Amino acid sequence: MSIEEAPPEPDRVEGAPHPRETQALVGQDQAEAAFLDAYNAQRLHHGWLITGPRGIGKATLAWRIARFLLAAPMADNSMFSDTPASPATSLDVPPDHPMARRVSALSEPRLSLVRRAWDEKASRLKQDIGVDEIRKLKSFFNLSAADGGRRVVIVDSADEMTVSAANALLKLLEEPPEDATILLVSHQPSRLLPTIRSRCRELRCATLAPDDIAGAMNNAGSAAGADAAALSELSGGSVGEAVRLTNLDGMKAYDEIVAIFATLPRLDRPGALKLAESAVGRQNEPRFDLILRLMDLFLARSARTGISGPPIVEAARGEADLMRRLAPDANAGRQWAELQQTLGARARHGKAVNLDPAALILDMVFKIDELAAKLAAR
Repeated sequence: MSIEEAPPEPDRVEGAPHPRETQALVGQDQAEAAFLDAYNAQRLHHGWLITGPRGIGKATLAWRIARFLLAAPMADNSMFSDTPASPATSLDVPPDHPMARRVSALSEPRLSLVRRAWDEKASRLKQDIGVDEIRKLKSFFNLSAADGGRRVVIVDSADEMTVSAANALLKLLEEPPEDATILLVSHQPSRLLPTIRSRCRELRCATLAPDDIAGAMNNAGSAAGADAAALSELSGGSVGEAVRLTNLDGMKAYDEIVAIFATLPRLDRPGALKLAESAVGRQNEPRFDLILRLMDLFLARSARTGISGPPIVEAARGEADLMRRLAPDANAGRQWAELQQTLGARARHGKAVNLDPAALILDMVFKIDELAAKLAAR
């Protein structure tokens, strides 16, 4: 990597602004209101656990809270005496506010961001947040104390901490520095230490409705297209996933998958081969990941059809009729769910050992074909 080239940011969705650069937050009014209620009631906890599925605005909420706290005046040095004369009604901080500019530039000395670091030797991002990243917070709190006022830490995401890093963070939460607020972004809070969860107040963020998906994508500089409802179905109410799907033409890819399986148990082998070959090569690695994700989603939606009926909103034309035929009852739904687990494990193993993408995708397609034929023969 050249001196001029900045390392990639692990907490940024490609093709979208970084959460610290996003001013508006769509669809999380309840979580914002819960934080403001605590702030106005002088119950500002030192640790906040911001939870919910990936890509729904948790990090954006964390950065909004950070800007708000750092820009708001304090009555004195007590974290329990920081309520302004009139209650705050919004976390908004004008983008031209000096604090907003410093936060966006990562130059605010009273803010620390903890995330996966860049490995210079390997020229890639590290897989975890190591204990050294948490230990740096001791120096941060010592240095920032000289400036006075609040200090804010954002950990994104807390799920990526090693065991040692989690234990080091727990010590901070057990004995928090004065006037410090630690914001933990977590996609899977069940993976965190129970003691970490117990020392934080939780802010739960909800998945986004189709209208909110469209609005959030517009804020991110991306268009949801004509069928925001279908995109919302495929993305699971996650604007981050919706941006990824849009950037990689995921809606068209899912259409192709549904079309291949439309004639099951007579498999469209030429279509399956074309799909598999489209994921071959280093330049197509994002496409490979996308197809695996969409195949898993197809299986999950088939399983749900058998249990609770076909999807009300189709993510591709003809999807509901196809799934009604593939999973006509609960027994079929359970078999599709079992196949989803099996193929998911095979896909993870195949990626780990660098199995040929085309071979892995075709193997998945043939297993789906086998189950469809078995169910049709009943």
